[in-house]
Amino acid sequence: MDQRECCGCGICAAACPHGAVRMAVDWEGFAYPRVDPHACTGCGRCREVCPVGRSNGAIERPPRCFGAQAKSERDRTGSSSGGVFPVLAREILDEGGVVFGAAMGPDGTVRHQEARTPEELELLRKTKYVQSELSGCCRQVLERLREGRTVLFTGTPCQCQAVKKYAGGAENLLLADLVCYGVPSPGIWRKYIKELEKQYHGNFEGFAFRDKRAGDNGHTAAVCISGMEYAWPLEQDQFCEAYFRNYILRPSCFSCQFCSVERESDLTIGDFWGIERVRPEWDDGMGTSLVVVHSEKGAELWASVKERVRYFECREEDLMQPRLQSPTPHPGRRRALFLGLCRILPLNTAMRILRKLD
Repeated sequence: MDQRECCGCGICAAACPHGAVRMAVDWEGFAYPRVDPHACTGCGRCREVCPVGRSNGAIERPPRCFGAQAKSERDRTGSSSGGVFPVLAREILDEGGVVFGAAMGPDGTVRHQEARTPEELELLRKTKYVQSELSGCCRQVLERLREGRTVLFTGTPCQCQAVKKYAGGAENLLLADLVCYGVPSPGIWRKYIKELEKQYHGNFEGFAFRDKRAGDNGHTAAVCISGMEYAWPLEQDQFCEAYFRNYILRPSCFSCQFCSVERESDLTIGDFWGIERVRPEWDDGMGTSLVVVHSEKGAELWASVKERVRYFECREEDLMQPRLQSPTPHPGRRRALFLGLCRILPLNTAMRILRKLD
């Protein structure tokens, strides 16, 4: 398999009617499908649902673009950007629907899971710079759709496209994809957790990638180890530095087909980077969300929550940022060098070696 052509969503394993596909982790810490030739019947279902290199059809309507902030300070403070996701999600819950999104477990594993209550929704909030496990919840998505419930699924663009294919375009499915920089290795993340536990002499209990305590648009990282919290600037975090140097991104992210404003989801949400240029009076250090509405279903959901957000409509060029124009660039040989070093050295040592090459 060409690793550049697999986004690791696991939808092929979830969709296989014969259980012939399983996800196996490679030495970089990413999961790829492995097919049991004795169980495979050649039905082609795995190829039908694969989101890479395939489209469901034409874009439904020209996108409309907005900048937004939740009116609730709690929603803004507890979110990585402007707090739009919890506003959208609670609207779905209030209608008797369910929400699926990425949650971090107490061991640091990031998986997609279902939320039916506001309390469960809390686990889906905030940024997780780790590729989430998706396949485990796919059957739940189908079950809720068949029950007639409205389902809001949020995830990376490739995950949303996979779920759309898997669900067959169900009318009660709403997809909110994210402006995605790329997904980092879950294997390297697990290694980092062990190093934090060793450094702080305890058990990992949680991590915040985008904490807003400093009023700096979420540029603080914080970890909880055995009931104690430790925080530092995001740019000083070893895992995040490797992430933003592009060393630990999945190979397919460097050729991502979803890096544009035009998408097949219902909504796109993310950070409104550049708000200080477009609306400087909105730049209070607590985050602003961008919202791109792609479909009629997305427009209906957005209209239903407008009273709970401050917003302004803008042009595409106002919210344009690199990952809405092109994939994250490959860092060249340094990626393989860094990942190789991580097999035998702590992250901070591997990063220190790479910095000397700058």
